Amino acid sequence: MSDQSSKSEKTTMDDIKSVAWAACNTFRGVIDPAEYKDYILIMLFLKFISDVWKQHEEEYRKELKGDEVRLKRRMQRERFVLPEGASFDELYEKRDAANIGELVNQALEAIENANKAKLEGVFRNIDFNSQTKLGETKDRNRRVKNLLQDFKKLDLRPGKVVEDDAIGEAYIYLIERFASDAGKKAGEFYTPRQVSQVLAKLVQPKAGERICDPACGSGSLLIETAYEVGDSKNFALFGQEVNGGTHALAKLNMFLHDIDGAKIEWGDTLNNPLLIEGDKLAAFDIVVANPPFSLKKWGGDEKTEDGKPKPDRFNRWHRGIPPPSTGDYAFISHMIESAKPKFGRVAVVAPHGVLFRGGMEGKIRQKLIEENMLDAVIGLPSNLFQSTSIPVAVLVFDRRREKGGELEKRKDVLFIDASRDYKQAKTQNILESSHTAKIIETFKKRKNIEKYARVVPFKEIEDNDFNLNIPRYVDTFEAEAEIDVKAVQAEIKQIEAELVEVKKRMTSYLRELGADA
Repeated sequence: MSDQSSKSEKTTMDDIKSVAWAACNTFRGVIDPAEYKDYILIMLFLKFISDVWKQHEEEYRKELKGDEVRLKRRMQRERFVLPEGASFDELYEKRDAANIGELVNQALEAIENANKAKLEGVFRNIDFNSQTKLGETKDRNRRVKNLLQDFKKLDLRPGKVVEDDAIGEAYIYLIERFASDAGKKAGEFYTPRQVSQVLAKLVQPKAGERICDPACGSGSLLIETAYEVGDSKNFALFGQEVNGGTHALAKLNMFLHDIDGAKIEWGDTLNNPLLIEGDKLAAFDIVVANPPFSLKKWGGDEKTEDGKPKPDRFNRWHRGIPPPSTGDYAFISHMIESAKPKFGRVAVVAPHGVLFRGGMEGKIRQKLIEENMLDAVIGLPSNLFQSTSIPVAVLVFDRRREKGGELEKRKDVLFIDASRDYKQAKTQNILESSHTAKIIETFKKRKNIEKYARVVPFKEIEDNDFNLNIPRYVDTFEAEAEIDVKAVQAEIKQIEAELVEVKKRMTSYLRELGADA
């Protein structure tokens, strides 16, 4: 698209995606995609808030007929504050400055200080003046200047952007593209959108509910779950993320989706949960997560002075302490204890090992089933994630099945084998809308479907020693077609006859060659 000086042009989501993705060329080959994503996404954020601020200021100045005092008061009531000297346009005018990277850092710091409630800590891990990441002064300045020039092409003023929520959607698109480039590192910050949609639809959030992701990454799963509430913004989002840079992405993601009330904490959920109320874990209607698979050294091996396991002050491990070498059930236990008793719903992505591994994991799994917490086990295809090619499962726990809950009479578990339903792409498999719709419809109807889904009574699971391996319950075996022996014999005779004829011709050719010689 043309420069912002072309007033009549509208900005589409494709324009935003195109410019932002092209801006990546400034960094490709210099730093890893998992790192340069921060520079791109923060520059998109800066351009967006600057354009919004500028348009509102122009409108108010016209309305107030140049009354600067009233204008200042009006601007202070905006959703955010853009300090003088910190706008994108002001930085663009200084793009040739010898210290342009430092000037960008100063602008970001000023923006954060002026909007602490929403943006505190967001820019802590980004440095536009970093010699380590962006090179020596000359190269660094050129890269920052190129970035400013790329984003200058976008006009992100309200009314100029065609689609509603285009900025937020473009942000998620970019995170998805960066995840594709980042490979295994992508698991630190992104859950594939089609998987997020499955989890969001499984937990069926309602207006007024509290939604939590204790391993929230860049926040996309939280936002996808919030979308399920509908047009109303009558929900409350909570999250915690251990990686500082990814935590910043989550806060920006909320801001760009106009979700100001989200509480996103920075810290280690398993060892230092920060979503607490009083001296207890905060309780939520919905808990969803795609936690790190089989996290090693997650904790859980701390001892008291007399050599006994150190108790968790929130009593999350009352069913057993998950093994220190595998953190899957640590996250699952935390999520269940964070769900409201008799009301909360939980959906978690996990490796298949959680379904059948023994030891302490087997004991925890057995107790969860005996407590009637487990509602469904859903097998997804392999190679859905950038970070791993292994097949994964979604476990749905429902505390409404507890004694006193509205589903306490439900004693069975729904198993769905959706592992064969996917579209094969170049580097990974994709769940299409028809695949996700089939999963959700089956989950809601809770009926047996041959070679796809089965509702299994507690007794059968108990007889299987609480092993949840899906093939034990959903038979997907496809019998081979019967062989027509007569047809095969006839085909063999035909091939043998053709072979005799070929040998005759070969002999004839060889004789001719010998005569020529």
